[in-house]
Amino acid sequence: MTARPVRPEPAPAGSGFGWCHWHEGPSGTAVLVLVVEQGSGPGRELYACAPCREQRGLCPYSEQP
Repeated sequence: MTARPVRPEPAPAGSGFGWCHWHEGPSGTAVLVLVVEQGSGPGRELYACAPCREQRGLCPYSEQP
């Protein structure tokens, strides 16, 4: 069985680097778009780069109602 590589955590805001969970690669434009909350254990934050946000109609979390 092949183990899946561990994806890096997003870099702090303003660092110029992040991870896009949609194309699964590094990005200089990734922003938070989704927070997945769980009943027990830690939740998860998902980030998307500008091209993926445009292609998929994703809105930055800070702009969501």
